[in-house]
Amino acid sequence: MKLVLLFGPQAVGKMTVGQEVEKATGLKLFHNHMTIELLQPFFGFTDEMWRLSTLMREEIFEAFAKSDQEGMIFTFMWAFNEQEDWDWVEKVEAIFESNGAEVYFVELESDLEVRLERNKTENRLQHKPSKRNVEDSEKRLLASLDRLRLNSREGEIHKEHYLKINNTSLTPGETAKKIIEVFKLTKAFEN
Repeated sequence: MKLVLLFGPQAVGKMTVGQEVEKATGLKLFHNHMTIELLQPFFGFTDEMWRLSTLMREEIFEAFAKSDQEGMIFTFMWAFNEQEDWDWVEKVEAIFESNGAEVYFVELESDLEVRLERNKTENRLQHKPSKRNVEDSEKRLLASLDRLRLNSREGEIHKEHYLKINNTSLTPGETAKKIIEVFKLTKAFEN
């Protein structure tokens, strides 16, 4: 079992890169908006929505980690200036590792101008209805710059399997290929 934690700021391309990794490896993509889009129409972007989303994700992780699946790709935003995010990542890592899984950390970063363009892509809007109000989505993206640090500092992440990719000028396929090659993800399916 493998868990690929794919993280970075909004509109950096996490879901789209995850889709490419899923196609090439067979790992199941669980992008963070799968729970958000279910709950947001009922609760908005409130503390209650986030609480329920976290509960659902953790239950899915627990069940999946015990399954006979090959693995999962999970996309999310990691606020490096928030201790609770560090604690939550440790918890998810422990869920999978306690069931014998290998955990891979992949961080994406990209220039702000590129992220603002990606925020409007057809694929993003198709899979994330809450982003279809592009003006509001862009406003939330820009507002987060003042309060959240969504990319790590050099040397901040100390994990055996860690890769940081600046995908400003890379296609989702090129980014996915790097991830697959560095972590040799296809071998699990070729053997």
